[in-house]
Amino acid sequence: MQNEKEEELHGLLNGHFKYKRDPNGAIDKTKVICVVCGKEFAYHRSSSSLKYHLNSKHVLASTAVTSPPAATVSNLRQTTLTETSRHKLSKSTSQSLTNAISKWIAMDCRPINVVEDRGLMDAFRIASSDTTYTPPSRGTVLSRINQLYDTEKKSKRDTLAQTKHVALTGDHWTSISNHNYLGVTAHVIDCDWKLKSFALTVLKSVTRHYSDACAEQFLTVADDWGVREKVTTVGTDSARNMVAAARKLPFHHMPCAAHIVQRAITVCLSDSGFADTLTKCRKIVGHFKHSPANTEELHLQQIAQGQQREQLIQDVSTRWNSSLDMITRLLRNEEAVKTTLAQQKHKLVMLTASEWDKLPKLQNLLEPCKYVTELLGGEAYVSCSVVLPAFCHLHHVMRVSDEDPAYVARFKTAFSKDLAERQADMNGEWLKLASALDPRFKDLKCLSRGEREQVWSSLEKILQEGGFSADTPQPCEEHEPTKKKRVLLLGSDSDSEEENHHSNALHRYRAEPSIGMDECPLEWWSAHAGAHVKLSSLACKYLATPATTVPCERLFSLAGTVVQNKRASLNLENVNKLVCLSNWLKEK
Repeated sequence: MQNEKEEELHGLLNGHFKYKRDPNGAIDKTKVICVVCGKEFAYHRSSSSLKYHLNSKHVLASTAVTSPPAATVSNLRQTTLTETSRHKLSKSTSQSLTNAISKWIAMDCRPINVVEDRGLMDAFRIASSDTTYTPPSRGTVLSRINQLYDTEKKSKRDTLAQTKHVALTGDHWTSISNHNYLGVTAHVIDCDWKLKSFALTVLKSVTRHYSDACAEQFLTVADDWGVREKVTTVGTDSARNMVAAARKLPFHHMPCAAHIVQRAITVCLSDSGFADTLTKCRKIVGHFKHSPANTEELHLQQIAQGQQREQLIQDVSTRWNSSLDMITRLLRNEEAVKTTLAQQKHKLVMLTASEWDKLPKLQNLLEPCKYVTELLGGEAYVSCSVVLPAFCHLHHVMRVSDEDPAYVARFKTAFSKDLAERQADMNGEWLKLASALDPRFKDLKCLSRGEREQVWSSLEKILQEGGFSADTPQPCEEHEPTKKKRVLLLGSDSDSEEENHHSNALHRYRAEPSIGMDECPLEWWSAHAGAHVKLSSLACKYLATPATTVPCERLFSLAGTVVQNKRASLNLENVNKLVCLSNWLKEK
């Protein structure tokens, strides 16, 4: 009997308990530790407390006491109710995860049915340690996206309500499903002197793009957002229907400066000494682009010459600066291209030595145009005031020098002439005032001396007329009669004092030192708005206008990721919500 008791105790100690060891490594036989849960017990040669612990905490372990040889610690542990619910996501956490999934789908333009992917569910279960987690249904996600859209739209409405001046840009886009949309973006300077740019709508267009229909669409968008009385300018490309539509709107028209530069490049390249050279370049690039085998042979030559593996670039007539990108990449891989073609059988007409020499000259001509296009295409900073200085820079670099070959001189002359003609059709008055109100360019060195004084006179006239809010463009024929009427008012003492007050305000502003080119004009106005109250209101109005319609182009690039082959049948309202919501969330 005594032997059985000792064996039982021995089995308990060896199977489910062990003696405690002191810090020095000595075994303390007065204390034992449960190997299952690690709890410590006092041991005085009695197994009662140890059996009670097994029976109450580890039921499976207690049943195995009578058969210690076959039992192991790992398969004796019982999963308790607390352990099974330990990794169960709480309701609030599950709701937050659902909101995050909906926001991710909206912001990154993912299809809503992605929540039905088995792989996504497995990933969430591993990340949350909840093996029972199930992603939200498509209906739940769509409902959350609609709620998120309403919330973000209200935020944008509040932003527009707090500003006095709103500039719009608009353009048309045709989706892969052959549906046409009008994209409209808004640009404002808020009360903190921060430039805000965001989408207003991607509106389905079912009528032909006649000028009347286009003008009506812009007015509909302005009315829907409640900003018709605040709109100052509408930016469009130079398409005839858009220009005609802008004339019918009660807003100033701002033609896209980037389109003007690129159009001038296209026209001049087609009628210059570079046309035949570019045609040969396109065929050489196409020889490699259309054949994986030819491309691989080119890559081998690039590696052999210590160059990086890279594809050649084909220019596209509708892709800005693509001709420059094509010749830049071709020049960088000139030797590899020549060597590869020399080892192949082909019917290409190779570039002559003189034509290879033309490419660096064309590259030098187009690089300033690319710089100006990218500079004017930004929407996170003030760009309208940069148009005239940028065009002045282009006219300067396109001056003909004595060292220029005949074909370069012909291109420069044609480009300068074409750019000047297109620039004359722009809203020059608005651009001049914007440059004057930008502390970087207020010296107006991009204009002649006579034009500079006319700009300051126009600003003084606006101050006298109280033009601090959105006004409508006035025909040019009315400028001269207005001047004559002002002469009749010079005898009034009150008017004279008012004019002196506005004149002094302009003198104070002109006396301010200009800031550096890398500094932000809005930060300057934020710090000096108190000293130039009326001029700051005009700066907020004129500097908010973008120089290009690139924001709409970016909006259409975003729309192209929403309306794709597998989602070509999206509801038109959902297209608008998904594109706008993605734009708003990425802005944050």
